[in-house]
This record gives sequence, C-alpha cells and structure tokens, in this order.
Amino acid sequence: MKAVRTVAMVFLILIAVSAVKPEWWTPAQYDTQFRDAPDAPPSTRFLLGTDSLGRDRLSRLLHGTRVSLVLAPAAALLSCLVAGALGGVAGLAGGWLDRAILAAADLFLSVPWLFLLLMVRACLPLNVSPMHSAAITFVLLGALGWAAPARVVRAAVRQLKDSDFVFHAQAAGCRARRLLWRQLMPNVAPVLLAQFWVAVPAYILAEATLGMLGLGVSEPLPSWGGLLREIEGSALGSQMWVLAPAFLLTAVVGSFRLILPREDYSV
Repeated sequence: MKAVRTVAMVFLILIAVSAVKPEWWTPAQYDTQFRDAPDAPPSTRFLLGTDSLGRDRLSRLLHGTRVSLVLAPAAALLSCLVAGALGGVAGLAGGWLDRAILAAADLFLSVPWLFLLLMVRACLPLNVSPMHSAAITFVLLGALGWAAPARVVRAAVRQLKDSDFVFHAQAAGCRARRLLWRQLMPNVAPVLLAQFWVAVPAYILAEATLGMLGLGVSEPLPSWGGLLREIEGSALGSQMWVLAPAFLLTAVVGSFRLILPREDYSV
C-alpha cells in the first residue's frame, strides 16, 4: 500500500509541475484560435487536437488543470480556517455560543452540500469576467464547506480542554483567546490537516460539477468543469481524445484518495 501511495503522490507532483507552466508543453495560449484547424484530430502540432473554435485542447487541459488545482486547495484552506476558528471557539467556550455554532453547522449540513452550493451560486451574477467567476467559485466552496470539519474540530477541542497542559496554562493566567490559538489549535492541527486532504478532492469534483452546469469558471478561462461541458455533443466513438479531461480528473481525484491519511477523524 505504501508503494501505491508513493506512485499516487509522484503522479500528482508531475501533474502539478506540468500545469505550473503550460507554455512549456503547448504551442499556444488556451484562448488562441487556429481558424484553419477547427476540430482537428491529434497530430504532432496538436497532441490532443483542437476544439470547435480551433483552440488547442492540450493547452486548455493544462491551463484548466492549473485553475482547478489552485481553486480546490485554496478553498479547502479557507474552509479549514473557518472551521478551526468556529469549531475551536465552540469547543472551548461551551454554553450558548457552542449551541449557536452547532445549530448553524447543523443547518448547513441539513441540506446536501452540493445542492446548497448550486442554489447559492445560481443566485449570484453569472455574467462576470473569468477571474471574478473563479473568485466566486473559490469563496463559495470555502465558505459553504466549513460545517463538517467544524464539528470535528469542536470534538477535538472538547477532548483537549480537560488536559493537564490546559489547566497549567489557565493557572498561569493564559486568557481564552491565547489559550485557543497558542495551546489548543497546534494540537488540533493534525485533525485540520486530515480535513484539508479530505476536502481537496471533494472540492475538485464540486468545481467540475459547477463548470459542467455553466455555473463555474466562465469562458474563455478553462477549468475541468468547463472542459467536461465541452464534451457535450462530441462524437465520442471517433474522438476519444476529447475525454482526456475526464480521465485526468478521475486519475487526480483517485490519487488524492490514495494519499489521504489513514486516521479516522470523524465525529
């Protein structure tokens, strides 16, 4: 199993490196149109062919990989920061504040997360620039995904609250805010790290779902969701290369699942 995890990690590193500078591997930018070669098959000039607008598929795939692999970890980091703050406060403070944060988390969890994401995104403006659409996607993924990890953090903080080092810190006059951020949160960091790794592949799939429905990153900036949407209407029997985004998405999400920590931090 260790060898499989190593292979998965090496694969993710190679994908990330290839997406850092797509210009090194492709003949043009993702929005460059070759009007003399629309829907071109794979060749030495275009390794994955071109789309209906004459844009290089490999260039769009690598740029889309970069967008999705930046959005998902950034959103996971945001959700873990929010979860750490709210879950830590709830676990340490207790009382009405604990009940209020738990009630808010239960409210978020009562609706399937993907449906909530689609509903909120559909209520926001759709006719925005590509960078604004990417920012909206990032903020939504991070802001709506805090509830489950917050409950995990709260449970961990409540377990640590009765530890000897906490009593010593309180006896030394450590205030609640300092106690939370300097004493408790460093000990909860492994829990948050596990939640981060769990969230990254989930957010990759969520971004792909939004893009397939036309609610994610807008054109011409590519993402995996937008590239999957382009498959609609393609003749898959004679153009199997158009499925490259689907294969890459499956491989990346599967690799993330393989390298997830084995510890169980569920509540």
